[in-house]
Amino acid sequence: MQVILLIILLSLLIAIGFLIAFFWAVGTGQYDDEVTPAMRILFEDTKPPEDE
Repeated sequence: MQVILLIILLSLLIAIGFLIAFFWAVGTGQYDDEVTPAMRILFEDTKPPEDE
């Protein structure tokens, strides 16, 4: 029974560590996309054909 409690506590600590790392990465701008907005100018917008 003690082993199960130890494993549960250890898994909770690891999960909290990953959650803290995720929030840190989002807060420091790791997921900001700086390449795509500059490349959008290179692609033409396609307009759907207009039915009359």
